[in-house]
Amino acid sequence: MSPLPQAELVRSSLQLYRYLLRCCRRLPHGPVQQHYRHAIRQSFKVHADEDDPERIQQIIKRAIEDADWVMNK
Repeated sequence: MSPLPQAELVRSSLQLYRYLLRCCRRLPHGPVQQHYRHAIRQSFKVHADEDDPERIQQIIKRAIEDADWVMNK
């Protein structure tokens, strides 16, 4: 499985959150999907106060790369 084709359109943290949850829907139902949904929510909460635009873009890039890895796993 590959990530959704809209990865290059993700520019904000909210768009990233929605994108990752959509990717999560493509995972097998059950514990695997629940684990990644929880991890996405927790990560979003941890980085919610980030205000440096450069750091936000780094987080977005890394999250999309990680989603790609998980989807191909």
